[in-house]
Amino acid sequence: MFKDIVPLAERMRPKSLSEIIGQGHLVGDQGILRNAIISGRIPSIIFWGPPGTGKTTLANIIANEVRIPFHVLSAINAGVNSVREVIAKVSPGRKNVLFIDEIHRFNKLQQDALLGAVEKGKITLIGATTENPSFEVNASLLSRTQVYRLNPLTNDELNSIMVQAIAKDINLKTYKVIIKQKEALFNLSGGDARKLLNLLEQVVTSQKLNNAVITDALVIKVAQQKTVLYDKKGEMHYDIISAFIKSIRGSDPNAAVYYLARMIEGGEEVKFIARRLVILAAEDIGNANPTALVMATSTFQAVSVIGYPESRIILAQCAIYLASSPKSNSSYKAIIGAQAEVVRTGNLPIPIELRNAPTQWMQTEGFGKGYQYAHDHSGNFILSEFLPTSISGTKFYDPGSNPREEELRKHLRDKWKEKYEY
Repeated sequence: MFKDIVPLAERMRPKSLSEIIGQGHLVGDQGILRNAIISGRIPSIIFWGPPGTGKTTLANIIANEVRIPFHVLSAINAGVNSVREVIAKVSPGRKNVLFIDEIHRFNKLQQDALLGAVEKGKITLIGATTENPSFEVNASLLSRTQVYRLNPLTNDELNSIMVQAIAKDINLKTYKVIIKQKEALFNLSGGDARKLLNLLEQVVTSQKLNNAVITDALVIKVAQQKTVLYDKKGEMHYDIISAFIKSIRGSDPNAAVYYLARMIEGGEEVKFIARRLVILAAEDIGNANPTALVMATSTFQAVSVIGYPESRIILAQCAIYLASSPKSNSSYKAIIGAQAEVVRTGNLPIPIELRNAPTQWMQTEGFGKGYQYAHDHSGNFILSEFLPTSISGTKFYDPGSNPREEELRKHLRDKWKEKYEY
C-alpha cells in the first residue's frame, strides 16, 4: 500500500531551480527568470502557458529562493474581499508575493483591486493563466507586469520527468517499472507534466504485481477507465459541448445543467460556453421564442464582466431557459437555403425598381423607378416581388410548428397568400 495519498505530480513538484526540467528560455543558465531570482529583484509577473508546464511551481520557487512571504489565491473561488484581506495582511515595509492561479477568471473589479498594491510595491503579483493575457487581463494591470510564456513540454522533457519519478518517488520505487512503450503516455499528456505523472501512477498501480509493464494499450485502457480528461483543446472538450448543446436542443434542462457543471469543473472558459448559447438561441430556438436570443446575448455580456464563480449561476439560468423554450430551426434552414441558392445561381441582377439611385444619371436610367413605398399603402404592405426575376416566388423561410411561428405563418399568409399555405 502506498505511504502517501498525495498525487505523484504533487510529490514530484520541483522545489528549486536546479530540479526544473523544461522552460530553458526562462530558467536555463542564461534564462531571464533565473537571473531575476538570483539577483533577488523579482518584478510582478504573469505566467502564461498550457496546464502542467510549471506556472505554479515557478511561483513557489520564487518565494522559496527569494524568501518572500507567499500568499495564494485561486481566481475560481476568490472575490474582491479575498484580495483586500491578503493586501491588508502584508507586513509594512516588506514585499510579499501574491500568487493568483487562473488570474484570467478575475473580472475587471477584482483585477482593479490589485492595482494600488502593485503600483506602490506593496505586493509582487504573480499570476498564472492558460489564456492570452492580452485579452483576459486589463491593460492597467498588464502594463505593470512582465509576461513570461511557458511552452508545452517536449517528449524528451516528459521522458526525463518520468524517468526521474520512477527512480526517486518513494511509492513508485516499490515497483519494478518496465517501460516497453511510451507513445500513448506522451500523446495523452500533450506536453503536460502533471497529466503525465498522474497517468503514469494510475498505470503502474493498476497492475496487481510489483512488476509494472507499461504498454500503449494498457495506458489507453487505464486512461479511459480512470482519468477524467477535460482538455480544452482535446476530444472531451468537443464531446461535452456537443452533449450540452444537444441536451438544450432536446429540451432537457437537467442534462443541460449536468454538462454545464462538467465544463465548469473542468475549467472551461466562460465566454466559450456563453458564445455557444448565443448561437444555439438563434439556430435552435429562433422565432419560436425571440426572447431566447436576448437572454443568451445578455448572458454573454454578463459573464464577460462577472467571471467565475458567480458566472456559473448566470450560465445555468440561461441554459435552463433555453432548454425549456419552444424550439425551431427555421431561421437556420432559411439562411442555409438562401446561401445554397446564391451558390447555385450566382450574382443575379437586382430588380431595377429596388436599386439605389443617388445620381441624376441613375434616375434617368430608371434605377428605382416603379418602387412602391410600403408605408404608403393599407396595412403598410404592397404585394410586390422583391427577389430577382429568375427565382421569383421562391420561399426560403418556412415557419416552424410552434405557437409563435404559427402566428407568423398566419400573418405572412394574410399578405403573401398561397406562398405560406401549408
